Amino acid sequence: MTDETLVPTQSARLELAEERTGLREGYRFLDEKRLILAAEMLAEIRRYETARRAFDADYAHACDLLKTAIVRQGLDGLEVYPAMPALEGVLDVRRRSVLGVSLEDVEVELGERAEPPPGVEASPEADACRAAFAVLVPKAAQLAAMAANLERLRADYARTARRARALEDVLLPEVDQRLAHIEAALEELEREESVRARIGAGWSRG
Repeated sequence: MTDETLVPTQSARLELAEERTGLREGYRFLDEKRLILAAEMLAEIRRYETARRAFDADYAHACDLLKTAIVRQGLDGLEVYPAMPALEGVLDVRRRSVLGVSLEDVEVELGERAEPPPGVEASPEADACRAAFAVLVPKAAQLAAMAANLERLRADYARTARRARALEDVLLPEVDQRLAHIEAALEELEREESVRARIGAGWSRG
């Protein structure tokens, strides 16, 4: 509704005032939600970075063992070395919610692994390399869950920020402008009524 089509009445003024109050409350809620989501993102980033540093250290150690195994076995020999049997275990997913954003904390409980078949030639270096890379699997699952949490938080934060900006920069200024237009028109009508009343009183005395 444009200012030109607004009918300056007290009911219209009250309706716009109530609308402005609702919009302000909505903005305050969205602003608080932004702060909570930002705090949760920072906490999740810290958890992710801690887990990532541990993963990177284990990965670097596994790569060092891989290099040692290649020196010992040769690349061709390592390629035919018996692989680790498929890992079996339980993926424990604990779900939680932050202001409607679904987050997951993951723990991997590995079961007892079957012993891999022996190689043609035993190689402690290849065995150590194989075991080191197997350790990375549950940690990678945890990192994946944390990364997914961060993406969900980021997406909801972006939506919340857009809505808050729309209220702050567009909707609230529009309502303020329309309300100011009606209040100015009502004041003008009151002045006109006052003038007419004084004129009428003068004619009555005359």
